[in-house]
Amino acid sequence: MQAKAIEKIQSEMTKDTANSYVQVVGGFLLQHLRQNPQDAEKILTADKTIGKSLGEMRKAAEKKKVGNCAVLTDPEGFAVVLNYFGVNSAADTQYRAAPALIPLVKPESDINFDIKLEDLF
Repeated sequence: MQAKAIEKIQSEMTKDTANSYVQVVGGFLLQHLRQNPQDAEKILTADKTIGKSLGEMRKAAEKKKVGNCAVLTDPEGFAVVLNYFGVNSAADTQYRAAPALIPLVKPESDINFDIKLEDLF
């Protein structure tokens, strides 16, 4: 049953390679299944998909919306996904799809840049 659940997730990920969110949630579910094979039956539910779980994440984020910004932390988002699939184990929500982002540009106040038009000629 675990193999069928993995196949279902991989199939959905393959069909939607352009959607990075499907890839991240699919990777999380694959990792979850490796550690919790007993949850395969819940993930195999025919009408449950990664795409629909993203819709549930959106609804959860909307509840926390501040102004025009609605964000969930990784653990919050993955807990929503597990709950959507009927898995009540929140212990596995610490999955990291990528390392934390590091800003590439210093804040404007930290940039020491001074140029004169004459310097260009």
